Amino acid sequence: MNPTLPQPPIPPSVLDTSKMSAGQRAAIEMTEAARDESASTLSFAASLFNGDPDFTTLLPYPVQSVEDRDQGDAFLHRMESFLALEVDPDAIDRDSEIPDHVLHGLAQLGAFGIKIPTKYGGLGLSQTNYSRTAALLGGICGNLTALLSAHQSIGVPQPLIVFGTEEQKQKFLPRCARGEISAFALTEPDVGSDPARMKTTAIADSDDYLINGEKLWCTNGTKAGLIVVMAKTPTEKHPHATTAFIVETSMPGVEIVQRCHFMGLRALYNGVIRFHNVRVPKENIIGGEGRGLKVALTTLNTGRITLPAACAGLAKRCLEWTTQWAAQREQWGQPIGKHAAIADKIARMAAHTFALEAMVHYVSFLVDRDKSADVRLEAALAKLWGTERSWQIVDDTMQIRGGRGYETADSQRDRGEKIPMPIERFFRDSRINTLFEGSSEIMRLFIAREFLDPHLKLGAAIFNTKLPLTTRARTFVKAGWHYARWYPSRWLPGRSASTHAITHPLLEDELRHMQALSRKLSRSVFHAMLKFGPKLEREQLVLGRLVDIGADLFAWSCAISRAESIVENSSQSQAEVDHTIKLVQHLGSLMQENIHTNFQNLFRKIDHQGYSLAKHLLEHPH
Repeated sequence: MNPTLPQPPIPPSVLDTSKMSAGQRAAIEMTEAARDESASTLSFAASLFNGDPDFTTLLPYPVQSVEDRDQGDAFLHRMESFLALEVDPDAIDRDSEIPDHVLHGLAQLGAFGIKIPTKYGGLGLSQTNYSRTAALLGGICGNLTALLSAHQSIGVPQPLIVFGTEEQKQKFLPRCARGEISAFALTEPDVGSDPARMKTTAIADSDDYLINGEKLWCTNGTKAGLIVVMAKTPTEKHPHATTAFIVETSMPGVEIVQRCHFMGLRALYNGVIRFHNVRVPKENIIGGEGRGLKVALTTLNTGRITLPAACAGLAKRCLEWTTQWAAQREQWGQPIGKHAAIADKIARMAAHTFALEAMVHYVSFLVDRDKSADVRLEAALAKLWGTERSWQIVDDTMQIRGGRGYETADSQRDRGEKIPMPIERFFRDSRINTLFEGSSEIMRLFIAREFLDPHLKLGAAIFNTKLPLTTRARTFVKAGWHYARWYPSRWLPGRSASTHAITHPLLEDELRHMQALSRKLSRSVFHAMLKFGPKLEREQLVLGRLVDIGADLFAWSCAISRAESIVENSSQSQAEVDHTIKLVQHLGSLMQENIHTNFQNLFRKIDHQGYSLAKHLLEHPH
């Protein structure tokens, strides 16, 4: 346990961990130490929770440059042609294998190095074009989407681009760009979202480290040549410190124990990887010793954008299939799309798909504008909202298609359907999206920690029993003075929407409603803090509803901004403008309905009743 590289000091946490169990304390302190405190101002998403939306980056809606779009169009055209000619997604699903000629073809296209800079052999495309690629793949083959996403969103390329040394980039990025598959190994048999319980260790031995442990559900792991492995590098001062290593699967001691198989994504190369005294040179550490969790969380922040991007492509394809079917399938003398129950589903699908595309483009723009931008809250909101809405869209698509939705594409083809639609495959493949890279439940807790951060920095010391009484008293006075001005201001009207480049009166109305609900959200966060005090972190259902309100506001805002750009585009027809306005108005109605329901149910007695029942069942299993 003699580290050869210095470990960064752990910044003081704003949270009082003195009354927590040892396991809770370790988990909280680890996560707090890895948080990015570089952002000095509230992002747009954070300002929504604060009740004073800052539209600086959202309005006018970001537009992709002509040069960047042309580069993306050229690659997407090649990719689309390749997928049409060389890829059979149903066969990949049926055989649980991606053919070698498909892997080679993707490598020749440069699909394994989309964002890798050209000087390292990649295509050097923008995050926006990468998201466009994910959307294209998401509407065709979930297995290929997962392969390429795991390789370059959370595998070796992304952490190296952000944290790697020049020597590391020159050594590994060209290999990744040429098609050598990479993976990311964090999860263990007994460890999911609680890295403090990680058992894989890396112990310093001269100029190397010896890694021992086992990783579970390592996507791409059974095909990978390179893996980012998270391992504990404990010291007396930092017993739970983690470090990220680049491990080559050809190294002695790396064992592919088993390939895992799942309900969907049947060609996912996901496995159990075991490490037995694997000797890794210290030059393979990413970001410095003890900074592994920071590397992992930062990588996941950007990588999370890929999931909603793929979900947008999936949702768009489902909407296309559904509208075609609903227009031609007749029941009781008219197309089923004219029946109110089906029309309601189609309208919701269209509105949510429009918003999802708007969110993905906006968050991608933030990354392209500043590679080091703090997009953790925006990316998490897009991931949470996008994966849950796309799952609902796939479910509704199957409901509308009926038996043909539940039937496999192969079966449809065998009995003579002219255009077999693989909705059953999409259904199975998309279920994982609310679990991948942070389940919806974990995302809500992550987002809650982020939107509470300004309040915690201001007033958490009041309840921190580890601090001197004088410090707590000063904090109480400072916080009291702040909230005496802040809280009344959240009851006043917000900034005029017309000052934020919204010209269409109907869209201005939408924005005004959104702003008013943002202010109500900020008040509700404050009310929750007063009601529960330091115990608020235990009220996960309350926090979840606040997060869901913020997610709806974020999606709605992005959709309004995108609609304004369409309205202002002189090349758009009046019919397209009218359609866009209808979409956003319906989205606004859906958002307001969801938001008001969450406000009404914010503090429910049934929450504690349900918790008590579950606790009883755990203590007295039947």
